Amino acid sequence: MQNLQRPTGIINAVLDTDTYNEIDDQYALAYFLRSPERINPLAIYAAPFANVRATTPAEGMEKSYEEIHRVLHHCAREGFPAYRGSTTYLPDEYTPVESEAARDLVERALAHTPDNPLYVLSIGCITNVASALLMVPAIRRNIVVVWLGGQVHHWPNLKWTEFNMVQDIAAARVVYNSGCALVQLPCMGVVSHLMTTEPELRTHIKGKSSLGDYLYDITCDKAVREDGGNAAWSRVIWDISVVAWLLGDDFVKDVTVPAPIPAYEGGYLHDPHRHPMKVAYYVNRDAVFLDLFGKLAR
Repeated sequence: MQNLQRPTGIINAVLDTDTYNEIDDQYALAYFLRSPERINPLAIYAAPFANVRATTPAEGMEKSYEEIHRVLHHCAREGFPAYRGSTTYLPDEYTPVESEAARDLVERALAHTPDNPLYVLSIGCITNVASALLMVPAIRRNIVVVWLGGQVHHWPNLKWTEFNMVQDIAAARVVYNSGCALVQLPCMGVVSHLMTTEPELRTHIKGKSSLGDYLYDITCDKAVREDGGNAAWSRVIWDISVVAWLLGDDFVKDVTVPAPIPAYEGGYLHDPHRHPMKVAYYVNRDAVFLDLFGKLAR
């Protein structure tokens, strides 16, 4: 319960990201690096994914690793610690997938304590984090996992449709059952309104910095390819919510609930006697983007 409370000082954190999957991970990575008032960033991990941009989880992870370095270049942070993650999803709920990322997470978590935990910000499928917990279960006491994934707990769809959850439900179950301090940022109905548009990006980040121009270009390029140049397009940038949660309840509001269990067939299994977790229920979109744009323009 102590570690479910939002931190007030500067905390140590790592970021686990499927950076090449979309364009919002890049914003979240830059936000992570440019929020020194709350975050002391220690490392970045490349998470696996597979879709139209990568045919296998291994390809998705490698492309994410390469994209991490492109963002680091535009942030003038070349040389920042970045590690390759899992090349497959978990085969079951008992077998970790060894990787540089999982081993580094274990090492860093063991160097922390319950009174001074490591914050693990995850914005992809949660395979790397689950693997670390399976490798050394005791690290659960020393970490706080803040995950962008899954839907709200009352979501009526019986099938999983949220990308970060559906790729590796076994990994999600490992994390939800581990007993670590867990904060969930659900997608539809909570962070799904963290959206931006071309006029907004052109006003606030284009021409302000190398980073701003890069983010503007990849966002507009994806919108044109996927929306056919529709003049009314908007793009979801919801991965920034994990950083926003750390910055204060003026940005993200949450509530404490018993941790549900993600079900393989879809939805959650609920038990009121399970350990507590935090789940966000509201995001102040304008306040978050005001803070984000100011940091991206530097």
